[in-house]
Amino acid sequence: MKPKRSIETLICTVRRERVILAGDLAAVYGVETRTLNQAVKRNVRRFPRDFMFQLSKGEFQTLRSQNVIFADGRAAGRRGSKSGPGKHAKYPPYAFTEHGAIMTAMVLNSPQAVVMSVYVVRAFARMRERLAADAVIFRRLAEIDKTLLEHDQALRGIWAKLKPLLAPPAEPPRRRIGFIADDA
Repeated sequence: MKPKRSIETLICTVRRERVILAGDLAAVYGVETRTLNQAVKRNVRRFPRDFMFQLSKGEFQTLRSQNVIFADGRAAGRRGSKSGPGKHAKYPPYAFTEHGAIMTAMVLNSPQAVVMSVYVVRAFARMRERLAADAVIFRRLAEIDKTLLEHDQALRGIWAKLKPLLAPPAEPPRRRIGFIADDA
């Protein structure tokens, strides 16, 4: 079963980590967010800080302002609105790194979670490959920029030397007409 949306669109960067929020991860795995959170809390020893962390209120507000999370706590892109309990998020959501997303699939242990964990791993891997490719491109651009600066300096030196040669020659002194007596 393939997800309706690209998982890569659900991955965002928080604290310099690429993460997927609990609500989005629950939707990918086909469970409710509270079910995912309960499974994580029952297996908290499997989720060290580099696998999962809870967003701070400031981070939560920032993501809301970027429309990654709607005002009612739903992640952007998911349809439908909640009503009743949980409509307005009391606490900032959990964010799962690549390893945390995989561990979540293990603790949920549903057939859909196991199948979808493969898609999650591939999405994180594709993002890592893109970042590596971007790093190579940026490094090459920096090399080109450095070379252009060196060429620019060399061309300025050549121009400084050519400029006097390109100036029109000074007129030779005119010979005076008439008899010039030599006093010597």
